[in-house]
Amino acid sequence: MNILLTGANGFLGSYIKMAFADQNLTTLGLSDCDLNYNLASGIPELKKSFNIVIHSAGKAHVIPRTTKEKEDFFATNVQGTRNLLNALEQTKKLPKTFVFISTVSVYGVENAANFNETTPLHGETPYASSKIKAEKLLTDWGKQYQVNILILRLSLLVGENPPGTLGNMMKAIRKGYYFRIGAGSARRSMILASDVAQLISKSHNKSGIYNLTDGYHPSFKELEESISQQYGNRIRKIPFWLALVAAKIGDLFTFLPINSRLLDKISHSDTYNDDKARMELEWNPGKVLDFFVDNT
Repeated sequence: MNILLTGANGFLGSYIKMAFADQNLTTLGLSDCDLNYNLASGIPELKKSFNIVIHSAGKAHVIPRTTKEKEDFFATNVQGTRNLLNALEQTKKLPKTFVFISTVSVYGVENAANFNETTPLHGETPYASSKIKAEKLLTDWGKQYQVNILILRLSLLVGENPPGTLGNMMKAIRKGYYFRIGAGSARRSMILASDVAQLISKSHNKSGIYNLTDGYHPSFKELEESISQQYGNRIRKIPFWLALVAAKIGDLFTFLPINSRLLDKISHSDTYNDDKARMELEWNPGKVLDFFVDNT
C-alpha cells in the first residue's frame, strides 16, 4: 500500500511519519522529504499512485499583520490543496482515502461550549476561513471522484516541543516569567499529537468529519501546574484587572507578550464535543495532563 504524507516535517507530520514508519510512505514537504515541493507554488509531479493521502501541510500558528500574510493562508491551505488534488488526478489511479488535517477553529465562535460537527462554521480569521474553503473543496472533490474524504478537526495539539500558544506558554513557565491570570479556571480542548497519528494509521477506509479532543478539556490552572512540575518552577499569579491593563498596553505595543485578543482567549473556556469520533472511529485518546506527568 502506497501512502503520501504532506507536511511530513511539521509538528503533527513528524508523529504521523513515525506511525507509518513500517509502511511504504512517501513524504512531501518544503525540504528534506522524498518530494521537496511547495504546494502553494504549483502542481507537483507524482510519479506513482497512492492508496492513501494524508494532507498535513498547511499554514497555522501565525497571526497575520499584513494583507500579504493573510493571503498566504489561502495560498497554502486552499490553493496548495487544490494543486495537490490536480496532481493526484494526473496519476494512473486516484487514492481510496484522503485524510485532511483541519481545525476546530472553523467554528469561529470564541468561548465555544461543547460544539459538535453540526455546529455552523463561522470562522472568520484567515486561518479558519482558509480551512473552511479547503474542507469544501475536498468534500466536493471526494463526491465527484468517489474518494473517501476523512476530515479531522483538531483541538490544540500537545506533544514534544509544540508550536504556537502552548509552546510559548511552556517556554514562559520554564524561564519563570509566566503568570496565571485570575483563577485559571477556563478550560481548553486539547489532544495528543501521537493519538491523532495512531488514529490516522487505523482509519484507512473511513470518511466523514470529526472533532478530536482528549475528552477532559483541562483548565489552564491544571495545565500550568502540570507543566511547572517539569521545570520545578512555581506559577506566579496576577489579578485579572492588572492583566486587563497590561493587555490594553499590549494592544498599543505589539512586542509585549499579552494583548486584549490573547487575554480574551485564555480567560474563557473553549471546548468541543468528540462523541462522533468515539462512536464511529473507536476514538479513545489519552489525557493530555498525563503526558506532562509522564514526562516530568
